[in-house]
Amino acid sequence: MDNSIPIFRPWTPEWLIKIMLFLLILPSIVIFFLPMANINAAAGYYGGEPADIQFAVALFYAGYVGFYSLERRFFVYMAAKEYFIVFTFLQILTCYICYLTNDLHIFLPIRFIQGMLFACTVNLSLSLMFTRLRSERAREISFSVFFGFLLCAVPFNNLVTADLIDAVDFNAVYKAAVFAYLPCLCLLLITMNGVRLNVRFPLYNLDWQSFSLYSIMLSLFGYIMIYGQEYYWLEDQRIRYSVIAIVVLLLIYVVRQRHLRRPYVHLKIFRYRNFKVGLLVLFIMYICRFASGITNTFYAVVLKFDPMHVSYMNVLNIAGLVLGVIIACALILQKKHIRYIWVPGFLLLLGFHIRMYFLFDVQADEFNYYLPLLAQGLGVGLIMVPTIVYAISSVPTVMGASASAVCLAVRYLGFCVSIGLINFFELFGKSRHYNAFQDHLTKLDPVVRQTLRMQAHKLEAKGMVAGKAMRASDKILVNAVNTQGQIRFAMDYYELMSCLIVLTLVLILLFPYLNRTAVYLRSRRLSPA
Repeated sequence: MDNSIPIFRPWTPEWLIKIMLFLLILPSIVIFFLPMANINAAAGYYGGEPADIQFAVALFYAGYVGFYSLERRFFVYMAAKEYFIVFTFLQILTCYICYLTNDLHIFLPIRFIQGMLFACTVNLSLSLMFTRLRSERAREISFSVFFGFLLCAVPFNNLVTADLIDAVDFNAVYKAAVFAYLPCLCLLLITMNGVRLNVRFPLYNLDWQSFSLYSIMLSLFGYIMIYGQEYYWLEDQRIRYSVIAIVVLLLIYVVRQRHLRRPYVHLKIFRYRNFKVGLLVLFIMYICRFASGITNTFYAVVLKFDPMHVSYMNVLNIAGLVLGVIIACALILQKKHIRYIWVPGFLLLLGFHIRMYFLFDVQADEFNYYLPLLAQGLGVGLIMVPTIVYAISSVPTVMGASASAVCLAVRYLGFCVSIGLINFFELFGKSRHYNAFQDHLTKLDPVVRQTLRMQAHKLEAKGMVAGKAMRASDKILVNAVNTQGQIRFAMDYYELMSCLIVLTLVLILLFPYLNRTAVYLRSRRLSPA
């Protein structure tokens, strides 16, 4: 890929090119986690349940991960301008279909297709960004900017869509996405030349078999993690058959990759120790990262904050993410040892979980949560980009694309596993604490009887009939017990995450060779993961 290729027309200013590339990738990042901006609103509109909406996000992720390696063949086959136009038009079409339909059987497959198109957007956009850059410093900054956008996707979606979802139906956000793509599409038609970034290769011998095997395994894994707790895991035949299918498909996939001259993903990358360490750290970080969803649930369920208020509070989290990515980028440019990046990042995550453990209560002032939210974003921002660059740079340059694909898959697995863990511990944690409260709360207990009478008197003083006031006081007590169950579950889960982070820090400090390992970009053609 040569920087002298006239991709854009000579009269196009450099600032307009950068804005256009930003506008192209931003709507795609927004629709990534868009259904999770308000899960209850989305579930109500599509007539499903929250798990269905989580699965819609997982399918988008699976489409992105599965198509990532195959997309490169289309990337080198089509000219940049026509390729941009084709997948941008398809993104507009899929968003319009999501706007028109409220049927999950249509919505879920479309989400998978959107994930495939997102892979096209990411690869071509970042490739064009790299053609505009003249130094290694600028390339590392662009790489960090992309991942900064990706990390901010969830809180940013909550921020920009909270008011919209509160005012109109959920599908209106997809209508807004359609119009968000149009300015960029018009700019592409006006400013780009019909040139190629690479030598054209015919579309023969497409490894669609590996793509199919890979994508099915990823989708089934997401299905197991999201619906497993609801269906009682292996007691349900759907989960059992899904597990069996993954094992069989995995064996077929591995055997196939070993016998292909050009494997879909080079399995030799797993021979490199630093690569495997990077994958482990990335996986742990993603599990810890999505534990922040429990905090948002706590704000909504216990503290009764409305979605708009929660989104405004998460501005602190976005600020922390941006600041963390900037600091991480500076450390990468200075070629700092990876240990000096990981340790502060995980310490910030540890501080967030420990502080939140003591802040979970039935009443609280919102300013108490500002600093923990900032620390959580700062920790994730510090860890994310250096870990991916560290893992990719641990393998030979020729295997960089495969390393990027595996890093992407590990992030997907971490996302799904975090949902599965939260669902599992939420069910058993809440029920365990609820039963414990029931053992001590009976109407024979003088304290309970006195509390119920006092609550009934308060309701009667406000005009409620005596009989109804007593029944209402019973319901208030049940709600209080449920609230305590939610709080105790959140505390237990954050305690578990704190132990996991402490274990990770110990392993990082005990690995002596990490002292001699610096993180840097070794290739101008580093693939976006």
